[in-house]
Amino acid sequence: MLENILLVISILLIAIVLLQGNKASDAGGIITGGNENLFQHAKERGLELFISRATLVLGLLFFVISLILFLL
Repeated sequence: MLENILLVISILLIAIVLLQGNKASDAGGIITGGNENLFQHAKERGLELFISRATLVLGLLFFVISLILFLL
């Protein structure tokens, strides 16, 4: 039962991580000297906020269920 739930969560987690925007290119600008956006705090809104929170929840569920399965 828990194995099936873990499988579904892992598939959803993979899909939602692939939907996230590319934040690595923003961080790469620091190295190349493009630091005009370095200290700007852009708030996530709408779909970005939902995807970010869903990733956090799915990641926590994955961790907890994996830990439970390991301890059983």
